[in-house]
Amino acid sequence: MNIPHILLSGIVGSTAYGLAHAGSDVDRLGVFAAPTQTLHGLHRPKESHVGTAPDRTFHEAAKWCRLALRGNPSATELVWLPEELYEVRTALGDELIGIRRSFLSARRVRDAYLGYATQPVRRLESRSAGSLSEDLRRRTAKHARHLKRLCHQGLELYATGHLTVRLEDAQEYHAFGDRVAEDATVARSLLRYYENAFDEARCVLPQEPDEAAVESWLHRVRAHFYAPEAARTR
Repeated sequence: MNIPHILLSGIVGSTAYGLAHAGSDVDRLGVFAAPTQTLHGLHRPKESHVGTAPDRTFHEAAKWCRLALRGNPSATELVWLPEELYEVRTALGDELIGIRRSFLSARRVRDAYLGYATQPVRRLESRSAGSLSEDLRRRTAKHARHLKRLCHQGLELYATGHLTVRLEDAQEYHAFGDRVAEDATVARSLLRYYENAFDEARCVLPQEPDEAAVESWLHRVRAHFYAPEAARTR
């Protein structure tokens, strides 16, 4: 996979959360910049590069910004990683980390994190614990762990404006996953708890993200990777 101009990349997913076990995949996420002149031709460059072995997802700068502005949890965590999990950090990548709060807004964070959490609840409720194969039990427990993680991290971001990617007590999340594998109604109860917690929390986020700061950063990216025709033909 040939990815141009990587600005920022790091290890995300279960390894970043502290939920990984022996044999877990190591997921990587990154932001890259397409050469600016390629954005003006007949055929636009790919906005995402996704690969396996190793598992990697890289989004073009503008696409990553759109995802983060919508509160997408997977995109958002990239700019909140612990220092040691970054594998590529350029000056523009550091600038992106520096404006990470500009992407946040009350409604979008709430809708995104609770919305992503609701999806696995519906899948979990469709499964009967007594009929689960061992493989499906493992996947059920995994989905439940990430449901709890999304709710916890979303509420933290909503109430404090900060996201802690590494979970404080990984065993608590593993135990919750095991409980849901035995009784799927536990997942619905957790979701209701966090819906109420969001309702009662004092939100510190603005109603709208600071798109001007994001736009300014993206313009700097485009200027940096613009190569005028004269310069390229010398």
